[in-house]
Amino acid sequence: MEIMGIRIPTVISENNAARCEACGDPIEGTPFRVSILDIIATEIAPSFGERSPINPGPFQFCTDRTCPDRWIASRGWLRCSRSEVREIMRPIPLQATGVATIGLCDGIHRDDHEFVSA
Repeated sequence: MEIMGIRIPTVISENNAARCEACGDPIEGTPFRVSILDIIATEIAPSFGERSPINPGPFQFCTDRTCPDRWIASRGWLRCSRSEVREIMRPIPLQATGVATIGLCDGIHRDDHEFVSA
């Protein structure tokens, strides 16, 4: 290795601690990132001691395209079948089978949502 013209004889290897949110495997190369962002920001910040219902991310995934869907399903959320998993997903509050849950959609389509298990 050489820095500013000075040779430094050493072995350098980077420690990459990035792991896939779904499978837990180390991520080689650039991870696929998903952020969950609401269309409208809240007018006030949550008070101290109160958590946001959704951590917006970014959540990192490996190159396996099924990992984001497995991660969404593990949280009990649904995904809009008219959308794809993209870098920015929009949360939509749902009342599925009497239980409040969240559906994720990319927000690109203009017709009604069709939420399915991820």
